[in-house]
Amino acid sequence: MARASVVGAGMTKFGVHDTPLQELFGDAAFEAFDDAGVGPDEVEALFFGNAMGGQTENVTHLGPQCATHVGMAGKPVQRYEDACATSANAFKNAVEAVESGRHDVVLVGGVERCTPETGKDTDEMTRIFASASHRQYEQPTGLTFPGVFALLTKRHMHEHGTTEEHLAEVAVKNHGHGSLNPKAHFGKETTVEEALDGPVVADPFRLMDCCPFSDGAAAVVLVSDDLADSFDAPVDVTGVGHATDIVPLADKETPHVTKAARDAASQAYDQAGVSAADVDFAEVHDCFTGAEVLASEALGLIEDGQGGVAAAEGRTSRDGDIPINASGGLKAKGHPIGATGAAQIVELTEQVRGEAGEHQLDGVSRGVAHNLGGDAATTVVSIMEARA
Repeated sequence: MARASVVGAGMTKFGVHDTPLQELFGDAAFEAFDDAGVGPDEVEALFFGNAMGGQTENVTHLGPQCATHVGMAGKPVQRYEDACATSANAFKNAVEAVESGRHDVVLVGGVERCTPETGKDTDEMTRIFASASHRQYEQPTGLTFPGVFALLTKRHMHEHGTTEEHLAEVAVKNHGHGSLNPKAHFGKETTVEEALDGPVVADPFRLMDCCPFSDGAAAVVLVSDDLADSFDAPVDVTGVGHATDIVPLADKETPHVTKAARDAASQAYDQAGVSAADVDFAEVHDCFTGAEVLASEALGLIEDGQGGVAAAEGRTSRDGDIPINASGGLKAKGHPIGATGAAQIVELTEQVRGEAGEHQLDGVSRGVAHNLGGDAATTVVSIMEARA
C-alpha cells in the first residue's frame, strides 16, 4: 500500500485565545496551506477534530463551518470526537483515506478552546472533561482525570518504586523544553524543589504535575505517495496504530501498563517495519507527569518500570538517548483537547525537517507520536520519518 506524506504543517500558539473556533482553526489551516504551497481549492477533503465545542460554546456541526471558513465549502468534511485523542483519530482516518487512493490531497486538523474565554470556569471545564469517563460507574463517584491518572500512577509507584521526585523531574524537563518553544502555553522553567512544593491536586500529583487547559489549533496537509515528491521536504507517515482498552478503569486488569498504547504501538511499528530502538524521538501524551512515564514504557522506548528513573537520569531530555516531548509536551506546550493530536504531528513534521527552531533536536529522522483519550481507553500511535 502506498504511503501518505505530510507536506504542510501549521499551528497557532497554545494558550488563551478570544478568537472563535472557526477562525482559530483557520489560522492553523492557512499556515498549513502556505507551508505546502497549495490552495484550499486543491484540497479534496477535511478530516477535522473537535471534542467539546458543543458543551463549551454551544457550537456543533463545526466541521462544515470550519470548511467554509478556510475556503473548502462543497468538499467532504468529517468531524471526529475521541476525547483527547480526537485529532489523532482524524489523522489516522485521513492517512487511511489517502493510502487507499480515495483522496490525493487532504487537510487534517483540530481546534479547541478550554480556558475561561469560553465562558466556563475551571469547575465547569473539569466537569466537561470528566464527561469522557464512564457515565454510570465513574462520573457519579466524582472521579475526574487528575484522579484517574493519579490512580494509574500510584499503581506504577507501587509496582516499580517510582517516586514523586521522578515525576517532578518530568515536569522540570518538559518546562525546560517548553521554554524554547514560542508556541508553548508555558515558557517558564521550573525546578524539582518548586514542583515538589506545589499544592496537591490528586495524590501523588501536585500542581506542576498537571497540564493546563489551553486554547489552540493545529493542521497538516497530507498527500499521496505519487504526489509527495513534487513538494518540498515531505515527511512520510510509515505507521499508524489505533487501539482501545476496557472502560471503566476499575475493570482494567493491569491499568498501569496502558494496554491500548502497547497495542497501538505494536500496530504502528509493524506497519513501519521498525522497532522502538529505531525511533529517534517521541511526542507523548503527558497530560500528567505520570502519564509520560507510562507512555514511555508502553511505546517500548524505556524499559518497564524505568520511566521515572529515565527522566531523572536525563535519558528523555533534549540531549538524552531518547528525547521525549521536545516541544514541551502537553505539560508545557498546552492541551487544547481537539488540537493536541494534530499538534504532535506538526511537531514530528518540523523536527524531521529540521525546522523546529530553537527547540530543534540534532540529527533526528524518525519520530513517534502517542495521543490518548479518556482514562487511557483510546490511543493512537503514529510513526513519521524523512522521505528516502
